[in-house]
Amino acid sequence: MTTSLARAVHTADDQGRIRAEALGSAAFRTEHNVRYAYVAGSMYKAVASEEMVIRMGRAGLLAYFGTGGLRADRVVDAIRRFQREIGDGPYGLNLLASHENQAKEQEQVRLFLAHRVRRVEAASFIVPTRPLVQYRISGLRRAPDGSVHVPNRVMAKVSRPEVARYFLEPPPRALVGELLADGAVTAEEAALAERITLADDLCAEADSGGHTDQRQLVVLLPDMVRQRDRAARDFPPAAAVRVGAAGGLGVPEAVAAAFVLGADFALTGSVNQCTAECGTSDRVKDMLQQAEVQDMAVVPAGDMLETGARAQVLRRGLFYPARANKLYELYRRYDSIDDLDDHTAEQLQRRYFRRTFDQVWQETRAYYAQANPESLALAERDPKHRMLLIFKAYFVQSIRLAMSGSEENQVDYQINCGPALGALNSRLRGTPREDWRNRHVDEIADWLMRGAADILTDRLARLTATTSPGSGM
Repeated sequence: MTTSLARAVHTADDQGRIRAEALGSAAFRTEHNVRYAYVAGSMYKAVASEEMVIRMGRAGLLAYFGTGGLRADRVVDAIRRFQREIGDGPYGLNLLASHENQAKEQEQVRLFLAHRVRRVEAASFIVPTRPLVQYRISGLRRAPDGSVHVPNRVMAKVSRPEVARYFLEPPPRALVGELLADGAVTAEEAALAERITLADDLCAEADSGGHTDQRQLVVLLPDMVRQRDRAARDFPPAAAVRVGAAGGLGVPEAVAAAFVLGADFALTGSVNQCTAECGTSDRVKDMLQQAEVQDMAVVPAGDMLETGARAQVLRRGLFYPARANKLYELYRRYDSIDDLDDHTAEQLQRRYFRRTFDQVWQETRAYYAQANPESLALAERDPKHRMLLIFKAYFVQSIRLAMSGSEENQVDYQINCGPALGALNSRLRGTPREDWRNRHVDEIADWLMRGAADILTDRLARLTATTSPGSGM
């Protein structure tokens, strides 16, 4: 039995019932000021919306706002709304790694520090970056008892052990040194950085919606728990890092299993898309409500198309998965948009983009001139990179279509989703919550956590009965 689960069992009432509030890490609940060791994770372009974060925060639960792909002014408006409506209650924002344009990541961190955002969910990181380290160590100071006061909390979502290792260690000295030399952090902050881990919470992201390596939670989570424990032998502060579980958590049994495997907290994503608070279109929610566990597909991730990174999306009733795979195949095969045969070029322009390559390029060029001039300059020199940016426009377009709920172009919706939602739909079918309009993020959290506690209570009672004197064991 894991340590956190043993503590939950120890706090059971006189009837032996395990409380949902006792599952997972007590330190997690205390530091985030939440009722449950449970998180609603961020989702791109405010699919994890302001309404979702506020409803969770008012219920004493933690949620992260989906900042990816949003303009800075929209993010600032969201922060101000959280400060008004949640105040000191739990909430956080997503800090998304920007592999092709770190200036965008730096802009986010400047904004977070200026507005005193105290929690971020770091996602899609392969290695630590300068902006992430700056966020983490800004404001470090010695507490009266000699410990390090850390104002900025980082929850890292990772699916690879080699990436997890970075978050269990101090921020890299080289990056801290650069920040100090440039005056971005103080000498005290730089010195204290050696005494803390890069993250407070580390979430093992298994078979999730969106970016995924499709790792199995039963393998990934125990491995990351062991990795945390090994790291603590060389760097004792790593022992305090909480390891959570994400991916496939759509029913109470799955959440209960995560805690049995050693999770300090549970994080959900896909199940929260099909709720009244979710920031996507009603048409997408109607489609998600019908999804079964087998209705997902793994496709190239549009934002990282050149790397071959993968994402999990809804497949049922959509052409998007096949078209995403087709574009990746063409990118790998050809060196220029001009190398495409006439039939393929005509098909892409008429069916995929619904406009000419020249029109797509002019729109793309205008965007990159402002957002990433270096990438634009490369595209002007390199025909393959130009083709890449044109193809990426389809992925951006597919997200916009889904968010807007365009009826005419429904087959091209990009809907990031994992099989957990199919499991939830199956369980709720025939109940009042079958309709997404009757689903609310905080109530799903209650149902999952209380259901997990009931399942663990029942399993423990059965185990006790079969191993007690006179049971024949």
